[in-house]
Amino acid sequence: MMNPTKGNTSLILLSLLLVCPICTSLDTITPDQPLKDGDGQLLLSNQKTFALGFFRPGSSSHRYVGIWYNQITEQTVVWVANRDAPLNDTSGVLSINGKGNLVLHTQNQTTPIWSTNVSFSVSSTNNSMAKLLDIGNLVLIQQDSQRVTWQSFDYPTNTLLPFMKLGLARRTGLNRFLTSWKSKDDPGIGNYSYQIVTIGYPQAYLYMGQTILWRAGSWTGLRWSGMPRMTSIYFNFSFVNNQDETTIMYSTFSNLVDPKVFPKTMVDESGIVQRSLWQETRWVKYLSTPQELCDNYLNCGPNSYCDPHSLVTFECKCFPGFEPKSSRDCMKEKQGMSMCNNGEGFVKLEQMKVPDTSIAHADMSLSMNECKQKCLRNCSCMAYASANESEGGIGCLTWQGELVDTRKYPDQGQDLYIRVDAVVLAQYAKKNALTQKKRMLAILGVSIATMFLLVASVVFCFVMKKKKETRHSTYLDSADSTLPYFEDSPSRRDLNGTRRNSNLPLFDLRTIIAATNNFSIANKLGQGGFGPVYKGLLKNGMVIAVKRLSKCSGQGIEQFKTEVALIAKLQHRNLVRILGCCIHKEEKMLIYEYLPNKSLDSFIFDETKRSCLDWGKRFQIICGIVRGILYLHQDSRLRIIHRDLKASNVLLDNALNPKISDFGMARIVGGDQIEANTNCVVGTYGYMSPEYAMQGLFSIKSDVYSFGVLLLEIITGKKNSTYHHDGPSSNLIGHIWDLWREDNSMKMVDPLLDEAYPANEVSRCIQIGLLCVQEHAIDRPTMSTVVFMLGNDTHLPSPKQPAFILKGTYTITNKSTSSASNSVNEITLSTIDGR
Repeated sequence: MMNPTKGNTSLILLSLLLVCPICTSLDTITPDQPLKDGDGQLLLSNQKTFALGFFRPGSSSHRYVGIWYNQITEQTVVWVANRDAPLNDTSGVLSINGKGNLVLHTQNQTTPIWSTNVSFSVSSTNNSMAKLLDIGNLVLIQQDSQRVTWQSFDYPTNTLLPFMKLGLARRTGLNRFLTSWKSKDDPGIGNYSYQIVTIGYPQAYLYMGQTILWRAGSWTGLRWSGMPRMTSIYFNFSFVNNQDETTIMYSTFSNLVDPKVFPKTMVDESGIVQRSLWQETRWVKYLSTPQELCDNYLNCGPNSYCDPHSLVTFECKCFPGFEPKSSRDCMKEKQGMSMCNNGEGFVKLEQMKVPDTSIAHADMSLSMNECKQKCLRNCSCMAYASANESEGGIGCLTWQGELVDTRKYPDQGQDLYIRVDAVVLAQYAKKNALTQKKRMLAILGVSIATMFLLVASVVFCFVMKKKKETRHSTYLDSADSTLPYFEDSPSRRDLNGTRRNSNLPLFDLRTIIAATNNFSIANKLGQGGFGPVYKGLLKNGMVIAVKRLSKCSGQGIEQFKTEVALIAKLQHRNLVRILGCCIHKEEKMLIYEYLPNKSLDSFIFDETKRSCLDWGKRFQIICGIVRGILYLHQDSRLRIIHRDLKASNVLLDNALNPKISDFGMARIVGGDQIEANTNCVVGTYGYMSPEYAMQGLFSIKSDVYSFGVLLLEIITGKKNSTYHHDGPSSNLIGHIWDLWREDNSMKMVDPLLDEAYPANEVSRCIQIGLLCVQEHAIDRPTMSTVVFMLGNDTHLPSPKQPAFILKGTYTITNKSTSSASNSVNEITLSTIDGR
């Protein structure tokens, strides 16, 4: 009988195939190989970064030819051919015509709707081909000479891509600029444009029609003066201004920007210039202009500047030597006062957007000192600034007449020098001297305070160290006399420094301190939910592992001793053997056998080590874990629920035999008791069963769920807690379930496994893993059933949809419930209740 789930999936896929044509890809368009809309064809770049084809924007019914990013989930069109000449159906064809041009027409009519319109010689008419480059540039090439005769980069739409030039090419007369779409559904030429103007010293403007909305500022050698400095951190800008061209172009620094992080600059339909980066799943905007009132062109009048962070009641401030005429305009403080060869000078304003350079004069051969002298000699010169910050200040801008469209930035911009008379210059000099004096006093005060704190810290650390040494000495001297568990008797002391009663060896604190070199960092093996673990070497040469429980673990001494005594009685080859404990005041330590291969997660989640684990060794580890859990649940005198089974709590001995460890969260229940309840949920997200994580109900089936997750991790070599997938299910369990429903679960088997592994056995283990992670505890098998299923080739029941648990979100069937605040799967909750 057909699986109903798989039957529905097949019907859905068949329906999609009937509705959507199968897309095919081309690498070039030639006279014999056109691009047709009805066939669903695409022209792809070499690395498949960009695609060219027919598309329908938004809710529009019209069809267009465009270029878009091919490797991101959100279709982002960066160029459109027939912006104002849309197609009404899917009959469009993009081909090379008899004249060698790239043309757009319909299947029923060859009259061009759009064309590259290049003039060719008669011998070249059938020699053209179109190719899409990996930078997003569609080029028309002569096949014999490989000469580019036309390119889409010369005709930008609303998006500026890396390596695309913006500006004027004087030899060809091309003026490349951006124009917005009319709307998100209409890529026709909109109301807004962004272009470089070459009048005076070149600068970029944003227009609405013929009205200037925003000025990007002049080129400083690194960026436009109105752009943030961060734009030059990730991108390399180049500005060319000579007799051939005035253009700006940018590219990414390959060592700073991930190849999968795609950039774009665009003018949107609302008139905003946006710079964005595609990061993983979305476009992240790092610059949008105009953004605030001071960005608006001519927001303040002549001889004033806009300061959005001013403390005064208005944003417009007058330049030095000017006084307010109105809230926006400024005038000279003293009319008729000569500023020509009369002791005048310049006042520096920092972090400024320099005035409109359409009336500025540029001399790229002058240094800043030469620029100052030039402006000082010219009585009409009102201000000067650097025209090229990247070349050590070589390059001079000077202004004559009114200074307009200037603003102050909090952390960018450049220095602007305003011409003032001798009186104003003296006032500013005095003000600057006073400011400098205050600054020096503040620096001196901070330095003295810092020196005092430094000396005090050194003295404090010295005193605390002495106290600690004294306390530590007293601590060791009193260890033997204060142990609360046994009386101090030489006859009760072993050669290895332990004391014994009838149940469990107790280690002296001196012995543990000596064995771990006073808990040296060099001996630290790791950090568990209840405290650090150290490697130790006893005097008799025995290597041990010491778990030092945190003082805030919440366990009292009596509960700790009872738990340790019971766990010490557990004897099984697949459980880590406890050798003893150490109790002294607030110190509580457990001493285990030392296993040199550490934990299972260090093998299965490491590519190098995992390659050493063939299927036979992995199956041996799986069976060993099952035997250990079965002993805890069924064969020991008391039924024990581990509650924190995971890869890091399974240790491996020299022969890679698994041993379950870390019983700090285990609960001991009656021999006939299989379920209990707690108000304190402990465990590790990603391994916790849903009924335990959300309701505090735990049982032997909770451990079964954890084992199921661990089993699937061993097979796939991937962590459930950090596995991400772009499909319907984002975690490991969900992805395996999706593949299992499609009869394709073997796709998730670790590729590092030798191809000779027994497929039936691996597939059976995957199905057992899915049965163990069922949503409801009643649907999960017991560990004795798991042992039977692993050892016998019998029919297995079909699993239902499992519970998907990932990063603090518990997805039960099709519902999501937020869990506790912890959101990292590999963090063990260490809140415990008394046992």
